[in-house]
Amino acid sequence: MNKLSKKPRNENMYKAILTLRDVDECMKFFDDLCTVSELMAMEQRYQVAVCLDKGMIYNDILSETGASSATISRVNRSLQYGEGGYEIAFSRLAAAEGEEK
Repeated sequence: MNKLSKKPRNENMYKAILTLRDVDECMKFFDDLCTVSELMAMEQRYQVAVCLDKGMIYNDILSETGASSATISRVNRSLQYGEGGYEIAFSRLAAAEGEEK
C-alpha cells in the first residue's frame, strides 16, 4: 500500500510532468517547482538507486554519492518493497539507450 494513498494526490501535477517534451523542459519545471535542497535530495536518491541497481555495496555508494547510510537504506527499501517506479524508469531508459545505439 502506498504511504500516500490515504492523502489526496494532485494528479494534475503528474499530468503536467507528462507534458514535458525533453530533459531541458523537465529541468526547468523542477527548478521552478522545487527548492535547491529538494532537487539535490531527489537527484541524490536517484543516483543511489542507480548504484544499488548496479549491485554496488553501501560503502562504495556512500563514497560515490555522499548519501548517508539512512538514505541508502531508504532507497534500498523502495527498490525492494516499493511501487516499482524505479524499475519502470530503469527499464525504459535502458530500452531508449538501446534504440539510440
